[in-house]
Amino acid sequence: MSQATIYHNPKCGTSRNTLAMIRNSGIEPEVIEYLKSPPDRATLQALIAATGEPVINAVRAKEAVFTELQLGAPGVTEEQLIDAMLAHPILINRPIVVTPLGTRLCRPSDVVLDILPAPQQGAFTKEDGEVVVNAKGERV
Repeated sequence: MSQATIYHNPKCGTSRNTLAMIRNSGIEPEVIEYLKSPPDRATLQALIAATGEPVINAVRAKEAVFTELQLGAPGVTEEQLIDAMLAHPILINRPIVVTPLGTRLCRPSDVVLDILPAPQQGAFTKEDGEVVVNAKGERV
């Protein structure tokens, strides 16, 4: 088993930054492009539960389909949110990372540093120019 699994969207800057930080720790993760290979209901529910966050945090509210389906309306249940994410995987917030130290929705991307089983091996700067890790591999 890999030391890390990332549910990844290569078109997402946050997801790319998170993947790069995992690799900067010397770990080559299992990369699951969830838009190509969506999780099943049990996996999605287990991932969300493992983050310790409410289901709504795992939903991308910025997607047009979120508004179209009125998922932000009062009374929408967690089951309805899960159903929507299964029907429209673009609604799954990303990236979700699983390591032996925990499962996190890595927004912002540097949240991944809290659960990596290996230290950063060098400096890391996000795509937007924000320095996250210094040359000594220490979190900034």
